[in-house]
This record gives sequence, C-alpha cells and structure tokens, in this order.
Amino acid sequence: MVGDMQSRTPAARTGRPRSAAADAAILAATRQALVELGWSRLTLGDVATRAGVAKTTLYRRWSGKSELVVDAIAELFNELEVPDRGSLAADIEGVVLQFAAILGRPEARNGLIAVVAEAGGDDALRERIRHSIVERQKHLVVTGRERAQARGEIPPESDPEAACRAIDLIYDIVAGTVVHRMLVSAEPADTEWVRRFIAVLLAGITAAEG
Repeated sequence: MVGDMQSRTPAARTGRPRSAAADAAILAATRQALVELGWSRLTLGDVATRAGVAKTTLYRRWSGKSELVVDAIAELFNELEVPDRGSLAADIEGVVLQFAAILGRPEARNGLIAVVAEAGGDDALRERIRHSIVERQKHLVVTGRERAQARGEIPPESDPEAACRAIDLIYDIVAGTVVHRMLVSAEPADTEWVRRFIAVLLAGITAAEG
C-alpha cells in the first residue's frame, strides 16, 4: 500500500521532452524569488528571467504559480533522510531537526504557507501537495520503523494494513506537530523541544505497538 502511494504522481504533461537542467534552474529560481519577493510578488515571468528560460518553457511544465511553488518546495523536502544514530529516539531526532531546518528557510516557510492557503478551495492543488510532498516523505517513517524493528525496539507488524495505518498516523503526528510549532505558533523547534516531543511520541508508539 505504501509503495503504491509513493509511486503515484500527478499526470505528466504532453509535449516536447523536459530538460532536467532547465527544471533545476527553474525550481532554484522559484525559491530565490520566494526569498526576495515573497509569494504575492512572485510571477512566472520573473522566475523565467532568473532561470534564463523562455516564459513558455514554464507554462509547458506548470499551469500556474501554485504548482510551480509546490514543486520547488518539494525538492527541498526530498533532501530529508533518516540518519542511523543507533536508536529510534536518536533517529527521529535527526530527521525532525532536518525537517525543522528546512521549515526555517524563508523559501520553504513562505511557499508552504502560501500554497496551503491557496489549496483551501482547489482540490487539484491539494492533491499535488499530497503527492509531491506528503506521500514522498512517508518513506522516512518506513525506514525508521524497519530499523527499530531490526534492533528489537518495537515488534514487527503482522498485519500489513495496520502497518500502513500506523505509518500514516506517525507521519501526520510528526509533520503536523512540527509545522504547527514553527509556522502557526512561530516557535523554534530546537533540540530541547524536539527531545521533549520525541519522548511523548515514543510513549505513544511503544504503547500502540506493544
């Protein structure tokens, strides 16, 4: 089930083959514009100029600003990985601190707040956020649980459906809590806070899986 979720992606556009170099330049230019201009002043024309491509190149790839910003932010979150620190608590701390560092970047913060607000009345945009950001990152939970099971910290699951539900829930708890902490409450997710959060999280995980 998890593999199926991760394999689904938004439908590709037809037309001439995409250039990976052009895509990378466009997404980097989008993040730069988010920092310098913010969401409201960012335009596809400005991004095209910064990336050194024709404006039509952007429109062949993205139908509008919201889609473009989602993909630019998603590329940042693709940098996340679960470090092997020897214990489940330490592994979670490592990935949560990486996540917090990304959310602390103005391009991620400005872009994520904007596209979530835009998605309120746009089902297609919500779906793009889910596929491009949320579903791609659930592998982090899978990796962390598998390592913890191999160490004997939590028992292996016997019910694949229950395992998928647990993965979804753990991801929602971690991502939702850190996003709320940093983007809604505007408080830092520093090492001290992360360790307190992980203690509460692990108490729930071990109780649920024991």
